[in-house]
Parts: sequence; C-alpha cells; structure tokens
Amino acid sequence: MAATSTREKIICAADLLFYQQGFSHTSFADIAKAVNISRGNFYYHFKSKDQILSAVISLRRSNTHLLLKKWELCTAQPNLRLLSFIQLLQLNQDNILRYGCPVGTLCAELIKLDHPANSDARMILTLYRTWLRRQFSALGHKTQADNLALHLLTQSQGIATLASAFNDRTYLSRQILLLQQWLDKLLNQETIPVS
Repeated sequence: MAATSTREKIICAADLLFYQQGFSHTSFADIAKAVNISRGNFYYHFKSKDQILSAVISLRRSNTHLLLKKWELCTAQPNLRLLSFIQLLQLNQDNILRYGCPVGTLCAELIKLDHPANSDARMILTLYRTWLRRQFSALGHKTQADNLALHLLTQSQGIATLASAFNDRTYLSRQILLLQQWLDKLLNQETIPVS
C-alpha cells in the first residue's frame, strides 16, 4: 500500500476542519498543525486557501461517486439503494448531530460568502439528485422521478439541519423512520405527498 503523500494529508485534514469548523474559520495554521508540517512545507503544496477548497470539493465529489457506485454494486434493487441513502443519516448520526451535513453546510457557507466555488460544491448535491432520480425511475416512477429525488434530498438535508440545530438524536431517529415509511408507501404504490 502506497504511503499517503503530504498533499493528500493536507487535503484530508482540510476536509475534516472545513466540516467541523467551517471554511472561513479554518486557517492555514490550523491545517498545518493538524498535519504536523511547517507553514513553508504547507505553502509548497497550496498557495491559497481557495486551492485547498477546490481540492477538498474534488475529494468530496470523488468520495460521493465511490459511495454511489458501491451502492449500485451491492444491490441491483433500486428500493434497497434508496434505503441506503436514507440510512446514511443513521450511519453518520454522531457527526450530523454535531456538525450537520458536510455538503449542505459547505454549500450554505459558500453561498453566504458569495464564493465562486459554491457551484462546484453544489455539484455534489446534483450527483445525489441525479442518482436518486435514476433509482426512482427504475422503480417505475419515470414522470415523477426528479420530484421524488428532490423531495428525498430536501427531506434529508432538512433533517440533518434540524437534528444538528436541536442536537436531538430522538428527532433524527424518528425522521429516518418516517422517511423509510414514506419509501415503503411509494413501493406499495400508495398516494404519497411530494413537495
């Protein structure tokens, strides 16, 4: 197994710090300290914070591709893939309760900063939307696939935001169960609300 390069360590540290502290509250010094390198060595790899942000967004986009591909490979059934998406809230509940959704919080911060990288960060949400749309379409909901995808994405982002704001694990668990019930109703062809 190849050793992790200093550049990769910087990107991974920045990814975590941007999630936990926010992009604007994370300094070069914070990242250099996390990786245990000198500032000079740090500047050899990245000249600006925007360069690091771009690398972090690329890492998150790549990780999202890998996750979605894994779900595709693990099961041929779109309903189980959709369930995997919903269960992501449960699997990451500790981080969600403390920091919210890593993609949603980054997008929200970059919008406030009117940062040009917001469109790149938003592409990660678009990856999820496109993937969810394909799953709903495969379930036979072709005409409503995009609305269903947006509904599920909206619900998951809202749940993550409120669970974090209230630091409420019970709320998070209850909302995950409601999403699973919503999906069950959809699979049973019942009339379901879509905003």
